[in-house]
Amino acid sequence: MAKVVIIGGGWAGVAAAITAKKAGAKVTIIERMDMLLGLGNVGGIMRNNGRYTAAEECILLGAKELFHITDQASRHVNIDFPGHKHASLYDVCKVEPMVRRLLIEMDIKMLLKSRAVDVKVIDNRIKGIVLQDGEIIEGDVFIETTGSSGPMGNCLRYGNGCSMCILRCPSFGPRVSISQKAGVEDLIGKRKDGTYGAFSGSCKLNKDSLSKEIVEQLNKNGVVLLPVPKEEINTKKLDMKVCQQYALKEYAENLVLLDTGHAKLMAPFYPLEKLRKFKGLENARYEDPYSGGIGNSIRYLSIAPRDNTMKVEKLKNLLCAGEKAGLFVGHTDVPTTKVQQFGVLWKIWLHFLSHPHKYTSISPFVPSQVILSTKERIRYLLSSIFSKVSNKALKFSNEPIIKSTFIFSSSFTSFVFSFSSSFCFNCLHSLSNFSISLIK
Repeated sequence: MAKVVIIGGGWAGVAAAITAKKAGAKVTIIERMDMLLGLGNVGGIMRNNGRYTAAEECILLGAKELFHITDQASRHVNIDFPGHKHASLYDVCKVEPMVRRLLIEMDIKMLLKSRAVDVKVIDNRIKGIVLQDGEIIEGDVFIETTGSSGPMGNCLRYGNGCSMCILRCPSFGPRVSISQKAGVEDLIGKRKDGTYGAFSGSCKLNKDSLSKEIVEQLNKNGVVLLPVPKEEINTKKLDMKVCQQYALKEYAENLVLLDTGHAKLMAPFYPLEKLRKFKGLENARYEDPYSGGIGNSIRYLSIAPRDNTMKVEKLKNLLCAGEKAGLFVGHTDVPTTKVQQFGVLWKIWLHFLSHPHKYTSISPFVPSQVILSTKERIRYLLSSIFSKVSNKALKFSNEPIIKSTFIFSSSFTSFVFSFSSSFCFNCLHSLSNFSISLIK
C-alpha cells in the first residue's frame, strides 16, 4: 500500500488526504496547529461565481465530501454582494469539527501539533519529513499544502507586525517551506509597488459586539453594506489585499459585512477608532485577527515552482497544492485544486490532466508566469480564467445544465481528474483543450 504524507492540514491538505485515501493509499496528515483547515476557519465563502460550476463538477467527479460539508454548514445560500454572485456562506465556527469527524471515519491519520521542520532527501527524492521533536515521518509520495502565509517574521517584515491571526505562529511555531528545505527556491508574489506578499483580505468581528439591528440584518440577509464617509474613501488600499479580482471600488466605498458565524469584514484591516464611528459598530471588537485594527497576515511569500501536474520542480516525489502551488483565492479553489490531482500518484498510476492553455491569460502556459503573472505585480490566474470562462459561456449556476453537459471519458483509467488552478472546467467544452501527461 502506497504511503502518502501530506504536510499541512488546511482545505488543501484535507482534500488531498481524502482523495488519496479513496484511491487506496495509507494517508498521514501533518499539521502544526491543534485544528484543521487553517485559514478556512476564517473563510466562509463558497460557490460564488464560476466556483459554483467548480463545486458541482467536483461532486460529479466523485469528490463530494468537502462540498457537502460546507453546504451542510452554510448559514446562507444564493446571496449576492460586490464581486460575488449566488454565494454560499458556511459557518466558520462549525465546519472544522465536521471535517475532522469525516477524516476519523475514513481512518486518515492526523498528527496535530506536529510541526515539520526539515526533510530527508536522497537523489532528489524525499524519504521523510522531520518533525520538531526529531521524529521522521517516511512515505512514498509527499504533498506540500503548507500555504504561503507567515511565518511571523514575514508579517513583521512585510506587513504591520504580527496581527495575532488564526494561524497562531507564536503558539504553534512558524510554517516551514518543505520545498525550500528540499533545495528548491520558492517564488514570492509582489504588490504593484514592489513590496513582497499581500495582506489577507478580510477580518472577523465579534457579532455580539455589533448592534441588534446589524446582527438581525446579517442573520436574515447574510450581508450588510455600510457606506464609508466620502472623506475616508481610499481606493489605494485595495492594492494591498490578496483578493485582487474583488478589489473593487465598492469595497473602498463601503464596509461589507458577511455572516459566516462571525461578522466577516471584507477589508484587510480597518482602524478601530474609525470602525466604531459607523452606526451599529460603536462597540465593535475584532475576533480575527485580534489586531485587525492595524494589520493582517501576509500571504504569497512561499510558492513552489511546479509543472502543470503540480509536481514540484527538481523533486521526484513532491507535489504541492493550494496557495503553495499558486495565487489561489477562495476556499472552493483550494479543495478543487487538491481534490483533482492526487491519486496515489506513482504507486497507483493515474493520468493527470494539465491546465487548458486556452483559458489562461498567458499563452503558452508557463508555470512561473501563471504563479506570479509578472514580477512587477500580483495578478491572479483565477480572475482571468473566470473572465474567459464567463465569456465562453462555460460558467453555470444551474445544476441540471452542469450535469447535462458534464461527461466522463472512458479513455481514462479509474476516474478522471481535471486539474485547474481555480476549478474543473466544464468537460464537454474543454476536454479537447487538455493535454495528458503521465507522471512516472
